[in-house]
Amino acid sequence: MPTRRRQQLIIGQLAWMLGALLLLVLLRSFSHELFFVLSFIGFLVVVELTASFAVRPVWRRRLRWIIAAGLVVFAVIVARRIVAILPTGVA
Repeated sequence: MPTRRRQQLIIGQLAWMLGALLLLVLLRSFSHELFFVLSFIGFLVVVELTASFAVRPVWRRRLRWIIAAGLVVFAVIVARRIVAILPTGVA
């Protein structure tokens, strides 16, 4: 049975992702990269909002790996965008 904080994390993340998806579709600017970036930012916010001050359960410590993987993917997306913006002779 998931704990209350874990349920809050999952529900909060799903709500954030659904909101981001709807916003991107309504603005007609959906891309997988932009959706990932918005979802990852939302994940970081939801993780901090659902953090417990007194106890750190094992499942919370495992979130570090998800955050690290997300940061790697985020860095790749940013690098690709920077290379696309630079003039052809620079990159």
